Amino acid sequence: MSTGKMMRTLITTHPLLLLLLLQQLLQPVQFQEVDTDFDSPDDDMEEFEEYLEEFHRTGPTRPPTKEKVERRVIIEPGMPLYDRNYCNEEIMRKNVYHKQRCVTEHYFLLMQYDELQKICYNRFVPCKNGVRKCNRSKGLVEGVYCNLTEAFEIPWCKYESFYRRGYVLITCTWQNEIHKLIPHTINDLVEPPKHRSFLNEDGVFVIPP
Repeated sequence: MSTGKMMRTLITTHPLLLLLLLQQLLQPVQFQEVDTDFDSPDDDMEEFEEYLEEFHRTGPTRPPTKEKVERRVIIEPGMPLYDRNYCNEEIMRKNVYHKQRCVTEHYFLLMQYDELQKICYNRFVPCKNGVRKCNRSKGLVEGVYCNLTEAFEIPWCKYESFYRRGYVLITCTWQNEIHKLIPHTINDLVEPPKHRSFLNEDGVFVIPP
């Protein structure tokens, strides 16, 4: 069948379809509808919106949530914890900051959130930096301590990374929505002494006589 005869057949048998196709082809580019749906998961979009809101926030910091603690503190096996650039890469990837400024220190913990949350119900022990009460893990936890060495404004933060395996000290806060204590701040990751010792009732390491 010739091209001309094929066109005449289309015009006579499918006039409406051909009209719509022609209208679409002649539509100016600037008026065509642009599809902005990138099929991003809802969780990723909510996380990005929260990131933007907190990035521009000048008032008090939002109270912690399970999702926020999981995203910023909990890590999965992958990059070696001894890697010298661990903190620089993970802090940027997880958007760890405070009101558009670098955090002076941060901890990443290789554990499940549920395990961390249970520590909130352990006994109190002394903390560092003048904080009076922390909850201490009963077992040793692997993690990375990040210490700020350069710059104070993102994205130029530079950190020194230190692998640690020790007892986690955390502060917790009560969340009314779920009626539970949840982790608020990682205060320290205390490495146990190499010599034989035990913890007294206050959680302080004591060398036996």
